[in-house]
Amino acid sequence: MSSVDSSLSTIVRRRLDRTAYHAQQWSIRFPIANLRRLIAAVAPGEDAPSPEAASVLRRRYEALLEADLANVEQGLYPRALLFQIPFRHYAWTLPRLLGDLPAVFQRIAARDAHDLPEEARPERYPTYFRRNFHWQTDGYLSRRSAELYDVSVELLFAGTADVMRRQVIPPITRFLQTAGDDEPRLLDVGCGTGRTLAQLAAAHSGLRLTGLDLSPYYLQEARRVLADVADVSLVAENAEHLPFRDRYFSIVTSVFLFHELPHAVRRRVLAEAYRVLRPGGLLVVEDSAQLVESGPLAFFLGRFAADFHEPFYRDYVRDDLAAAIGEVGFQVVSTEPCFVSKIVVARK
Repeated sequence: MSSVDSSLSTIVRRRLDRTAYHAQQWSIRFPIANLRRLIAAVAPGEDAPSPEAASVLRRRYEALLEADLANVEQGLYPRALLFQIPFRHYAWTLPRLLGDLPAVFQRIAARDAHDLPEEARPERYPTYFRRNFHWQTDGYLSRRSAELYDVSVELLFAGTADVMRRQVIPPITRFLQTAGDDEPRLLDVGCGTGRTLAQLAAAHSGLRLTGLDLSPYYLQEARRVLADVADVSLVAENAEHLPFRDRYFSIVTSVFLFHELPHAVRRRVLAEAYRVLRPGGLLVVEDSAQLVESGPLAFFLGRFAADFHEPFYRDYVRDDLAAAIGEVGFQVVSTEPCFVSKIVVARK
């Protein structure tokens, strides 16, 4: 094949990918948007965002999808990740999630934030963890909760949860291209059900992956998600006291953890990440947007705190994550908005 034919083939494939990708995201976003309109119609009096705030959110959504496509075109992660949503599994899970909603609504009405299964022995966990975040049944302390979590988050973020998660990959790809590390080790702190680790494994098969989470039940689900990943270890421990020796990892990541931690605990977890990272190593943290860089999203950030049981979120959105990372000794390289999240990249 000539270079001209090859270039034309690449252009055609990229256009087809873009068409299929946008169709996929629309197929998720459209029914969710209609469901939200229905809820708004039967729940009058709910605050609505200003046209300006809605416009900012829409532009940031569109920018996220364009960044996702551009990352593939630049070779920062494989195109297969654009189409990795497990629709069949989510279709099987969704009826169970919908069937659980009456219990969630009862919990919201009663403001019962501590309705947890006794058999999980909640007393074994830190006080801040003994609650049903998002009002979800069992909090993070059952396999049922873990099985419903991913589809619920995709519904919440209109099919962009995995899209946002994989935006941690580009800085890792760039780091690995120049690190000269023959056996790079990556630790994902607060790995949950393993969705970030699965995408990292698809992008970089040579990484030795470790996931750590406080919930053994979510790690059970992570083992299912990561069943085809050979070189991954999963550890049920508290991130305030990482069970690893100093300077062991080349890369530490964390995705959507810090907004669920109290102010002081965030610093302790970051200090532990600093300890286990080798000199010159990379830290990539993704979490909710904050007021410092996303003031126009203040309405949506406020609604999230009001609508979901997130007791530490109001403090989090005012606690500049990049500044906190710098406080424990990291050199912050960049802070980038990512739809309703942000990504902070730092080096030790």
